[in-house]
Amino acid sequence: MCSKQSLLILSSIFLLISSKNFAQINDATTPLHLLKPNYPVPYKAPEIAEVKAVLDRVYQFLDKSTPAGIINTKDSSAVKNFNNLDGSIAFAPASFRLTSYEWGVTYAGMLLATEATGEKYFEEYTDSRIKLIANIATQHRGKSFENSPVQSVLHPRALDDAGAICAAMIKAERKGLDAELRPVIENFIDYISNNQYRLNDGTLARNRPQDNTLWLDDLFMSVPALAQMGELTGKTKYFDDAVKQVKQFSARMFNEDKGLFMHGWVQAMEDKPQYHWARANGWALMAMVELLEVLPKDHPGYEDVLKQLQAHIRGLSKYQDGTGFWHQLIDRNDTYLETSATAIFTYAITRAINRGYIDKMAYAPMAMLAWNAVSTKVDDEGQVEGTCVGTGMGFDPAFYYYRPINKYAAHGYGPVLLAGGEMIMLLKNNSFEINDSSLQLKVQD
Repeated sequence: MCSKQSLLILSSIFLLISSKNFAQINDATTPLHLLKPNYPVPYKAPEIAEVKAVLDRVYQFLDKSTPAGIINTKDSSAVKNFNNLDGSIAFAPASFRLTSYEWGVTYAGMLLATEATGEKYFEEYTDSRIKLIANIATQHRGKSFENSPVQSVLHPRALDDAGAICAAMIKAERKGLDAELRPVIENFIDYISNNQYRLNDGTLARNRPQDNTLWLDDLFMSVPALAQMGELTGKTKYFDDAVKQVKQFSARMFNEDKGLFMHGWVQAMEDKPQYHWARANGWALMAMVELLEVLPKDHPGYEDVLKQLQAHIRGLSKYQDGTGFWHQLIDRNDTYLETSATAIFTYAITRAINRGYIDKMAYAPMAMLAWNAVSTKVDDEGQVEGTCVGTGMGFDPAFYYYRPINKYAAHGYGPVLLAGGEMIMLLKNNSFEINDSSLQLKVQD
C-alpha cells in the first residue's frame, strides 16, 4: 500500500509532465496549423523534370508495345518494303490498335509532348505510325481487301472510327508531316459530315442502344475533327457544324444545377435518367477546349462555347475528390476513383488556364492536384493503372459502378500524355508556392 505522501508526490509529478507536454503542443507556443498533413498524393507544384519523367515512361512503354510495322499474314514475317502492299498484311503484333480513336488521342498527346518538351521522339512516334496508316490506305483504296488493317480508315462505320484519328492527322499535317494524308482526312470528314446518322435538327446521333440516342462521347468523336478541318481549309461550314453540336448536345444533356453532362439521352424516353459518367464528361470538356483553340473569335458561336466550357469546369470543380481524382460517376463518391477521366480533366482545365479561358488563380491548384494524382497511376513500366475499360451506355447505377479497370484499357494513355504536356506549359509560364500551407499561384510584383 502506498502512503498518502507517496501518492501526493506521484500526482505532482504527473501534473508537471502533463503541463510540460501541453505547453509543447499548445497553439500558443507551437502553431498546430503548420503540422504536416498526411496527403495521399503529393501536395505541391510538380517539377517540370518530374512531369517529363512520367511522359518518358509512357513513351518508352508505348514505343515498345505498339511498333510501327506490318507483317505478312501468310508467314508472320516482317514486311520491309511498304510499296505494292497487297491484302495479305496486318499490323505487327501490338498491345493496342493503331487505328482506334484512343490512339488518335495518343497521337495528339505525343505531338503535344514534343511541343512542351522539345524532344522529337514523341512527335516521331506519331509521325511514323500515321504515315504507315496513310501509306497502306493509299495502296488499299478502291480495292476489296476485306482484311485490310486500315479497313476502319477506308470505310468508317461510326464516329469512333473517324473523329479522333482524323483530328490527330490534321494536327500532324499542320506540323509539316510529309505524308499523303489529305485523301484520308477528307474521307473521315465526309463520313462525319454526310454519313453519320443525325436527328432531324442535325445533331449527331446513333441508333444504339436505342433509336435516336445521343452519346456525350460523340462530341469528342466529331467536334475536334470538324474544328481542325475548319482551320485547315478556312471553310466556315466546319466551324458552324462543330458549334451546332456543342450547343445542341448541351441543350439536351447539360444539368445546369450540377454543372455536369449526362452520359446518354434517348429521344423516346419520357424521363431522362442522368448518369454523369466521368470519361464522357471528359470527352465533352476536351471537345470544347479544342474547338475554342481554332474557332475564330468573331464566330457567332464563340461566346456560347466559351460560357459552356466555363460552366462545365465550375461544375467539375465541386466534385474533385481530396485525392485529386474524380469518381467514375462524378457526383457519386462511393464509385471508384478513375484515372483516364482525371487525366482528361487535367489536360482540358490546364489548357483552358493556359489559353486564358478561365481564372488561373482559381483553377491551377486543382489542376496540379489532379496531375499529381494521375502521376501516381503511371507505374515504373510506363503503364497507366486505374482506367475504366471501354464502356457503352446504361440506365442503372450498377452498370457504371462495376465497370472493370485495366492497365490495357487504351483510354488512359493519350490523356496522360496530353495532361503532362499541358502541365509543363503551365509550369514554364507561371510560378507557384506553398503559402500558409496551401498551394497558391505566386503573384508577380
